[in-house]
Amino acid sequence: MYITLSDIIEGSDSKQRRRTGRRVEAVKNTFILGIEGTAWNLSAAIVTETEIIAEVTETYKPEKGGIHPREAAQHHAKYAASVIKKLLAEAKEKGVEPSDIDGIAFSQGPGLGPCLRTVATAARVLSLSLGIPLIGVNHCIAHIEIGIWKTPAKDPVVLYVSGANSQVISYMEGRYRVFGETLDIGLGNALDKFARGAGLSHPGGPKIETCAKDAKQYIHLPYVIKGMDLSFSGLSTASSEALKKATLEDVCYSYQETAFAMVVEVAERALAHTGKKEVLLAGGVGANTRLREMLNKMCEARDATFYVPEKRFMGDNGTMIAYTGLLMYKSGNTLSIEDSRVNPSFRTDDVKVTWIKEEDMKRVPEISPETFFRTPPGEMLDSGAEAVVYLEDGPEGKKVLVKERVPKVYRHREIDERIRRERNRAEARLMSEARRTGVPTPIIYDVEEFKLKMQFIEGVPIKYLITPEVSEKVGELVGKLHSSGIVHGDLTTSNLLLAGERLYLIDFGLAYFDKSLEARGVDVHVLFQTFESTHRDHETLVKAFEKGYGSTFIDSEDVLRRVEEIKKRARYA
Repeated sequence: MYITLSDIIEGSDSKQRRRTGRRVEAVKNTFILGIEGTAWNLSAAIVTETEIIAEVTETYKPEKGGIHPREAAQHHAKYAASVIKKLLAEAKEKGVEPSDIDGIAFSQGPGLGPCLRTVATAARVLSLSLGIPLIGVNHCIAHIEIGIWKTPAKDPVVLYVSGANSQVISYMEGRYRVFGETLDIGLGNALDKFARGAGLSHPGGPKIETCAKDAKQYIHLPYVIKGMDLSFSGLSTASSEALKKATLEDVCYSYQETAFAMVVEVAERALAHTGKKEVLLAGGVGANTRLREMLNKMCEARDATFYVPEKRFMGDNGTMIAYTGLLMYKSGNTLSIEDSRVNPSFRTDDVKVTWIKEEDMKRVPEISPETFFRTPPGEMLDSGAEAVVYLEDGPEGKKVLVKERVPKVYRHREIDERIRRERNRAEARLMSEARRTGVPTPIIYDVEEFKLKMQFIEGVPIKYLITPEVSEKVGELVGKLHSSGIVHGDLTTSNLLLAGERLYLIDFGLAYFDKSLEARGVDVHVLFQTFESTHRDHETLVKAFEKGYGSTFIDSEDVLRRVEEIKKRARYA
């Protein structure tokens, strides 16, 4: 791609304009030009702290099928100069000159490599020509920041669902932590893939939403959640197979109901785990009205507030890059040309968030360990993402813990009843089996359709008191569990209780039998995500876990290598 400043600002001396553009600092705003180009959209915008000065977008539209990375990059190269030139012309009409611009932000990743490199080249040219800093922006974080800017949200749990990315994210201690994500394909790409196979034109998501409105019935499809993570590939395959026997409308409806319930459930798990009271929806898939409806119902049930920005800010846009670049610029977070290489697999949690002050964040109050012992019988002990937990008086004056899987108003009734019934039976069976193999678990007293009665363990979740010593004990316990062929499915620091010197594993609702490296690796990966997202010294905790895990499980090294593979998998495919 060849682009020069003369292509954009005709007949100008950029250095001279830079010296004279701000007369006696008459303009006090910070102006940042941002360029987005990770996939379909080539979009550029100029913003200040309070205003969008201008935005111009050119969208790549393939003749057929999905996105072709090289073609998309050629599209971006073709229109880069004209988009920037038009943007600057619109800004000039509002009194903003090129010399007023303080920095050039660009989408550094994640995204399609050829597209990212094209946009980065344009950004470097502008940076060098205008003599102003470069700012490399993480595309996923830009979706979050534009949502916070354009809604009243302050410290939300974010459900970010786009073509290539599906993550549940929230800010904690200097980073946006990933609490859960897709293990294979992003939700938007999964929808598009199914749509193409069904003969629907691109983009597939809106076509599926339209077809779903004419459905007559729900069709059973796979519902795959592994701890805090999701998998959509099996759902897409099963949906394509279902078209052989069911109508397109019924399959589209069932696909939406299943996939959206999965992401909302994981968002609810993060909400329950963090104790936060806001949910923000981000990303292009967020334009779907059914997904919004489900999230809103979940938030109402949990006494949380649901936020979603206007539709123009949901898809990829230059404004989100410019605004996030502005936040980074004002906190001193800029790049040299030498360090401006793109990163197609740029992870959200790799970014050090320099623009948020810890003292400005609303803190979730710490829970005293005594809380877990003082709850009288009949009063709720906990309200998790899946069930409510309360105490009853049992024989001989002992407390009995009751776990009741309550209906989820956001899920289709057939999905909801099937999931609650299956998880209830599986939890009782696998908890008892784990106990027989030497893993401390509560004793099951009674099993009803949606309710379990079990031994009350007077322990505290290790999320409140974890140390390297405790983490090593966790490793020993998980090693025993995996040796027995059981995968817990939801290994978090909320599901491990410390009672005196003894560690108990609870909540087997997502557990299953599986001796594969992948299943065990995902199990450990979920726990490590919890360490990283909620504990400052997570690397020490990981090392301690690995030591304990290796002491009780002969294949621990193979599993830990698989954990590293899972962590490094690029979500943007």
